[in-house]
Amino acid sequence: MNLFFIILVVAIILVIGSIKQVNEYERGIKFTLGKFSKIMEPGWNLVFPIFQSYKKVDIRTKAVDVPEQEAITKDNVSIRINAVLYYKIFDASKAVIAVENFNYAVSQLAQTTMRNIVGSVSLDELLSQRDKISSEICKIVDEATDPWGIKVENVELKDVALPEEMKRVIAKVAEAEREKQAVITKAEGEVEASQNLAKAAETMSKVDGALHLRTLSTINDVSSDQSNTVIFCLPLEVLDAMKRNTDKK
Repeated sequence: MNLFFIILVVAIILVIGSIKQVNEYERGIKFTLGKFSKIMEPGWNLVFPIFQSYKKVDIRTKAVDVPEQEAITKDNVSIRINAVLYYKIFDASKAVIAVENFNYAVSQLAQTTMRNIVGSVSLDELLSQRDKISSEICKIVDEATDPWGIKVENVELKDVALPEEMKRVIAKVAEAEREKQAVITKAEGEVEASQNLAKAAETMSKVDGALHLRTLSTINDVSSDQSNTVIFCLPLEVLDAMKRNTDKK
């Protein structure tokens, strides 16, 4: 009776010790006699000691900070660039069996891919098409990590550091572009103003006395300031009008 009781207690202890909890955001990889046997779903699972073992894998989305890398663009400009990569495990067994350290492997693959992509584009393309380049890196890394049971969801280029001399060159180019736009805007304004003046002159030339009225209006505006000295000049149109009136008399 005592022996049976001892065996029962030992069996209960072994069963209790064999219960392993897998959380909702995890999957367990069970090995039996060293061979992969099944994926353990969330909840309580039995893993018998000695001839069975298991390893938990977190399947939540992870962010990998890709360290700053020195790279040379297609037009031979040396830059430093870093990024952040987001990935998620879709097959926990492959992530454990197919690669030794999937987090380190993804980081190294992202670094190499980022340097290769930067080397295939010019500096202007890198600065103006960051989203496109990020998508290209994401696509390449995702295809390479599929055999590891990993899905790369997104890659974001965080910072592109340029040499100081290149920063000065870009600043000068930007300043020259702003000056160019200012000159173009001023020229367009002068053209528009000259067109309006031409239309006004044409209108005034068709109406007798119109220029005279415009002159009187201008004199009135100037004479409102007591410090101004006004020199009154009669336009030719006024003299012609006076001449016509005299001839009629």
